[in-house]
Amino acid sequence: MQAEQLHRTFMDLTTPHVADACMRLGIAVRCAPADTRPLWSGAHLLGRVRPARHYGSVDVFLEAIDHADPGDVLVVDNGGRQDEACVGDLVTLEARLAGLAGILIWGLHRDTAELRTIRLPLFSAGALPVGPQRLDPRDSAALVSARCGEHVVTADDFVLGDDDGVLFLPLDRAADIADVATAIRDTERSQAARMHMGTTFRSQARLGEYLAAREADAEFTFRQHLRAVGGEIEE
Repeated sequence: MQAEQLHRTFMDLTTPHVADACMRLGIAVRCAPADTRPLWSGAHLLGRVRPARHYGSVDVFLEAIDHADPGDVLVVDNGGRQDEACVGDLVTLEARLAGLAGILIWGLHRDTAELRTIRLPLFSAGALPVGPQRLDPRDSAALVSARCGEHVVTADDFVLGDDDGVLFLPLDRAADIADVATAIRDTERSQAARMHMGTTFRSQARLGEYLAAREADAEFTFRQHLRAVGGEIEE
């Protein structure tokens, strides 16, 4: 799926919708660490992974940007370090000029005020004023893959991030994920609209029927019941 189509397809889908869709499809749910947050509320991060492993110098970011396509997301692996910031305003400006869709850092950023002015979506574990004071050897996979928490991602993946967190998703399953996530979103919106009009979720989900069915079969789950009646509140 190309960048423009990816953005059209996922622009109105949240990470909870998409995470639930992955569960339903049997696709591993891969999340960035829970402390990975957007620089401002309402930011939406979406695009194919453009990986870069940081070793103390920004040259790896410049090379990654040079190889990137418009709409990619720069995914920076700084090992989750808390003793240095690795991306600031100049790298972010360079990414924006190249048409990237945003930056995700497994680690910290700096130049927060400038980044908010630049307004390129950026997710990180927080801010720190000091930059790297090291220069480590670089390996051959520096531009091939990046780790973020427990997950390793490549250009075969794409990133979706919002106020609830960040997901890594297989690019070749993007259409399947979007179809299921859209159905989940639409059902949840319909349920919420009925609740605002006074119809409880218990009645919509036919809770009484479920409790009776569970009484007859202790292994019958609420998820199975919701799938049978077309309800949504969890996977």
